[in-house]
Amino acid sequence: MKEEYYKTKESVDEYINLAKDVSGKQLIEKLEDLLSVNSVILEIGSGPGTDWRILNKVYSVTGSDKSSEFLNHLIAENPYGEFLELDAITLKTDKTFDGIYSNKVLHHLKDNELIDSAKRQYEILNPDGIICHSFWKGEGSEIFKGLFVNYHNEIDLKEIYKNYFEILSIESYKEFEEEDSLLIIGRKK
Repeated sequence: MKEEYYKTKESVDEYINLAKDVSGKQLIEKLEDLLSVNSVILEIGSGPGTDWRILNKVYSVTGSDKSSEFLNHLIAENPYGEFLELDAITLKTDKTFDGIYSNKVLHHLKDNELIDSAKRQYEILNPDGIICHSFWKGEGSEIFKGLFVNYHNEIDLKEIYKNYFEILSIESYKEFEEEDSLLIIGRKK
């Protein structure tokens, strides 16, 4: 059920409209402090492509999504871009990256799936590679518009990522309400 929302053109169009004024520009600026220009980046869950376009100004970015509807949209809007159909858990690609970025994507994974994703991110990152991921802050989980949403706090994110990454920062920030979101940045051990 959690993946059904992004499978229809109507729901993708609805999401694009809802997210039209939202971007990860402030998150990407933090990534820019750690990764040099032209680094090779994977964006997990490119969705409407807003953050992909920001990343693409600075980096050699490969976008990805599990939704074929989002991939169709991304390719139509960015015909010269590189996009892969990837599951956020398995990340089945032979490519390696200097950085991996996601904005409010990995919160759709259960804790054990997020641990598997962290391990796979470690495997496809080059030495000293950087991760930069945002999550909704809170406790527990819920189904929202047919999607599983897993809330996180600083402690559980550290626990999930500590085996593979040196945690450089975990900070709260405001997307819609004060401290409703978390950003984790780590470097491959």
